[in-house]
Order: sequence, then structure tokens, then C-alpha cells
Amino acid sequence: METKFDVVALGELLIDFTENGLSAQGNPIFEANPGGAPCNVLAMLKKLGRSCAFVGKVGKDMFGQLLKTTAEDAGICMDYLAIDSDARTTLAFVKTADNGDRDFSFFRNPGADMMLTEAEIPGKVIESSRIFHFGTLSMTHEKVRSATKRAIESAKAGGTWISFDPNLRPPLWENLEIAREQIAYGLSKCDILKIADNELEFMTGEADFDKGAAILREQYPNIRLLNVTAGPGGSFSYYKDLRVFQPAFQLGGTIETTGAGDTFCACVLDFVLTHGLDNLEEKDLREMLQFANAAAYLVTTKRGAIRSMPEHEQVEALIQQ
Repeated sequence: METKFDVVALGELLIDFTENGLSAQGNPIFEANPGGAPCNVLAMLKKLGRSCAFVGKVGKDMFGQLLKTTAEDAGICMDYLAIDSDARTTLAFVKTADNGDRDFSFFRNPGADMMLTEAEIPGKVIESSRIFHFGTLSMTHEKVRSATKRAIESAKAGGTWISFDPNLRPPLWENLEIAREQIAYGLSKCDILKIADNELEFMTGEADFDKGAAILREQYPNIRLLNVTAGPGGSFSYYKDLRVFQPAFQLGGTIETTGAGDTFCACVLDFVLTHGLDNLEEKDLREMLQFANAAAYLVTTKRGAIRSMPEHEQVEALIQQ
């Protein structure tokens, strides 16, 4: 009998090489941080006591082994991680601005995560999970796109809640129209949406969050809980006829923002696992956003993501301050 997980996530597992000072010769030093948005989400969920499994593919190389070991150490089930003997593990080099924002350079042509096939999808595991989570880096190329759609079909068959985070990375797409089409597909399938401010504008043409959210909710009535993240601008939640805003935690000490959105997403999924998607009230949404914002802030004070997720007690302590 298959283990029933709280959350199963599918997608990229990669190394984020983030800047970490200069060498004695004045050369930039890059730190190899295990990451990848879907697994970042699971790492935070594990900190919150949830059972999690990851579906994806890495290369048979030193980086693939590092990723597998790191995720296992975080308590994530990696039984459904495939290993590719030919393609190499995807790498991302991250240049960080003074305000913590990032510019990515990807080495992924092809990357092992792109080579995941439909046959490698554990349909029964996804079907029996409570939430299935995915993004669009597993939608950029045909083979992994088909695998992702097979996984979504399994989730639908099991009545599993589907969580989607577009996580738009323009350099990874052949062109942005394909990106728009695949994001629209994800929007049409999900129950829970986490979307960043720039992605909302990309999909709706609206810089006004309320107007953009209204457009998506009209186009995709399947979305039951829609959250918009705006970095230092805070976060917004749209549910039924409710609209709730919660300011960001801006206490200084931000090093980089890698993993902040994934941490936020994980906290929302933890909330949904506890409270469900029916009969939520304004106070519930405010509590959800406050906790998610606090956890996301704490991640920005460290480098990397999987190994940088805060403990539940640390988030609560920050909120109490």
C-alpha cells in the first residue's frame, strides 16, 4: 500500500550558486545551495510537520547526489526521484542586487529535470496525496510538460487539491507566448494559486492587484484561494468575496530573496491542510498571510533555501515581537 503524503510536489531540483563575497584575488565566490522551487516548498512544509514527497529528475553527478542527500536530510521522501545517466543536473547562478533581488543564469540545455517522462510519474502516490504542487519550470519543454500533465491528471482523479506557482523565469522559455500558454494551463487546473506581482501583470496586463486578481478569478473560477505576493509590498489574499492585505516584515538583514516565495507558498499549504478551503473568514486569511510573510522574511536573512527554512517556533517568535 502506498504511503499517503500531505503534499507531493513535482518539478526542478537544482543547485543555486549564490554570490558569497570575494576571494583573496578579488574573484567572486559562489556558494552551492541546494534548491529548486518545488523542493523548497516541501522543505518548509517538513519544518511545519507535514509529510512530503518529491517527484523529479537529477543527473548522475556530484550535484545530483548533493541534492538527493540534502532533501533526504530535510525529511523529504525522495523515492520518486529519477536519476539520468546522460543529462546533467541543472545549475543556476544567482547574482544578487543590494536590495536582495536576483538575476538568474541557468545551465540547462538540457538539464536532467527536463528529461522527466510520463512513465516516471507515480500516479497512485499523487492520487492519494492531499495536495499536489507544481510550477512552470516543469512546463518549459515537451517531455517534462507531458509528465507534468500526467501528474495533474492523477491529482484530479484522486480529488487532490492542486497548488500552482507560476514561478516565471523568462530565460528558460523559447518565447514568452509559450510561457503565457502554459501558465494559463496551470491556472485552469489549480485550486490554490500563489502568484507574484510581476506574474499577475504578465498574465492580465494589470498592475493593480485587485483588478488583476478579479480578471483571473473570472477567467478561472476553479481557483478557490488566490494569493498575490509583492515582496516588500506585502501579500494579498482573495477568497470568495474577501480581500485581505498583510504588510511584509521589513526588519532589515535581508541577504537575498531566493526561496521567499516558496516559503510563503508552503505556509499557505500548511494552513489549507489544517483549515481546508471551505468557510474561511477574514481573520483566518489574515493569520495565514501574517505567518507566511514572517516565514518568508526569515528565509531572506540567509543564503539558499532548502537548508535555510525557519522552525515553526522562530516564525511564531517573530510574530510575537
